Amino acid sequence: MKKKLSALLLASLLPLLGATQAAQAADDLALIQKAGVLRIGTEGTYAPFSFHDPKNNQLIGFDVDIGRAIAKQLGVKAEFVEGKWDGLIAGLDVNRYDVVINQVGISAERQAKFDFSKPYIASAAALIVRDDNTTIHTFADLKGKRSANTITSNFGKLAQRSGAEVVPVQGFNDAIALLTSGRVEATVNDQLSFLDFKKQQPKAKVKVVATDNSAEFGQSGVLMRKNQSDLKAAIDKALDALRDDGTYKQISERYFGEDLSSNVK
Repeated sequence: MKKKLSALLLASLLPLLGATQAAQAADDLALIQKAGVLRIGTEGTYAPFSFHDPKNNQLIGFDVDIGRAIAKQLGVKAEFVEGKWDGLIAGLDVNRYDVVINQVGISAERQAKFDFSKPYIASAAALIVRDDNTTIHTFADLKGKRSANTITSNFGKLAQRSGAEVVPVQGFNDAIALLTSGRVEATVNDQLSFLDFKKQQPKAKVKVVATDNSAEFGQSGVLMRKNQSDLKAAIDKALDALRDDGTYKQISERYFGEDLSSNVK
């Protein structure tokens, strides 16, 4: 009898729980505006997108500035919550933040569980090796080689598909350190990050031997929980405004020396 009553009670509560969860999911924009804060998940170790200024340790970067500009368009302040890449996206599930802005590539796999804004930047996957490497010329040459990557990233998955043994790291800098020390033969990483790295360290003995600009890597968007139609619309509108008023151009030129808005489809 008790089991039957418990089952009936559970059955009556499920619709209410579902309705509550749906209401919470649909209300993120209103909650953000009420709190006056947009909580943004980011790495803080991924130059030039999200990193700490060595002069004063302040969080800066292309994605950081884009995040602050989006928050301003929404009429709120940006609050950044830093975390390691391999747990960054999962942080959305436990409500550590409202969105993730950290060069998250728009992929079908991620779209099945999360929503994205329209793309705000485009880049490519770069196959990076040491200058003296003469055996790796294409992604196919990674078969049986060691590649330093964050294992849950699209770059790490490309390395695995190419037959590489992926050596786990926390970010770009760790990957380059393993590569230059000879502990791995390659890393698959963001081409814009590599260009920034070479700008900062032109004598670094690494080179790009191949790139992949397929949709899996080319387009990055603001990541958010599913069914956030109001929040998505507001962020998309904010991104349009940043392009129209020249803010995007200024941020892009600050970190890359040119306006990258034309690269975004």
